[in-house]
Amino acid sequence: MEVPSYVWTLTIVGIVGLLAFDFFFHVRKAHTPSLKESATWSAIYVGIALLFGLGVLIFGGPTMGTEYFAGYVTEKALSVDNLFVFLIIMASFRVPRADQQKVLLFGIVFSLIARTAFIFLGAALINSFAWVFYIFGLILLVTAGNLLRPNAHDDESEGLVVRLAKKFLPASEHYDGDKLFTMENGKRVLTPMLLVMVAIGGTDILFALDSIPAIFGLTQNVFIVFTATAFSLMGLRQLFFLIDGLLDRLIFLSYGLAAILGFIGVKLILHALHENTLPFINDGEHVNVVEVSTEVSLSVILGVLVVTVLASIFSPKGKAKNAVSGAKRHAIEYLDLNYETDMVERDKLFAKMCREEDQIRQLPEKYKRLVRNETQFLELLRSAHIEHDKAQVRAAAES
Repeated sequence: MEVPSYVWTLTIVGIVGLLAFDFFFHVRKAHTPSLKESATWSAIYVGIALLFGLGVLIFGGPTMGTEYFAGYVTEKALSVDNLFVFLIIMASFRVPRADQQKVLLFGIVFSLIARTAFIFLGAALINSFAWVFYIFGLILLVTAGNLLRPNAHDDESEGLVVRLAKKFLPASEHYDGDKLFTMENGKRVLTPMLLVMVAIGGTDILFALDSIPAIFGLTQNVFIVFTATAFSLMGLRQLFFLIDGLLDRLIFLSYGLAAILGFIGVKLILHALHENTLPFINDGEHVNVVEVSTEVSLSVILGVLVVTVLASIFSPKGKAKNAVSGAKRHAIEYLDLNYETDMVERDKLFAKMCREEDQIRQLPEKYKRLVRNETQFLELLRSAHIEHDKAQVRAAAES
């Protein structure tokens, strides 16, 4: 179905308007969003995406509607997986909590621009060369294999983009609010804020190489591909603050995404065989193979995600890993005055760390082995307790 130009225009204006609203009313003034704020706006953005999907279903028909929802769910799941990497990048650059919103919004805008370019490039290639489906399918199968690697999201290691940014863009040691440049010893230098944005932007390009072939495996309608991708990114900033404490709990998410990407990869290759024009395959003739419908794809994607999330939430290992990584992260955040200076927020971090310590003490012995470098880990927690005691003494003296 051909989408009228005025629908394209209204859609793009609406998306840009939502991004502008997000910046001017939430991100422009640096602050740490509350759980209530994050939950409310996450629900609003998901609601907007669902309402848009209903509009597509009503005015575009059941095929377009099903394709949109299948694409949206897939891209949303991939965006949650991307949050793992965002968390690692911001931890690596020690981005202050209040400034993380701006970094995330930049990442969303850059990702939308990069993916839009890939969408139109992919559409042009598909319209000209049917064999591109083979390449897209292989990309997804390779990505699925990489997600099955142990420690696919290892927070002890830095990605290639992060290492390159630190090596080739030397910057000042400290942040200057959310400024990208600052004066140091009379010279204008980069700040870590610029580095982290470069790292996020570069990582977004790598993400696009996986996500765009995935959604083209579900639909070749450029309007559906664009809108499902765009709405999956909207609200990602709020979602980060809503579930950053639960990310480590989703221990089976990589396996679920590997299954989904592998399924779509096989679907793309089957479609490529059906449309085959390569002379060395079946003498350049189309191959009669079974093609998977969009309805079946949507059912498989939703089924895999539900099983993956439920298995992660109720997994004892997931609870244990969440407690260990959470205690470590909250201790580091509490001790880092560049990260959070507001005493109320710091007390919240300390309280979270204490709850996680209690959970760790109650773990069965086999799960306590999840603690890496135990001596260093215990010393970190001890330092947080000492600093908290000092802060309480200072507060008592001032009052």
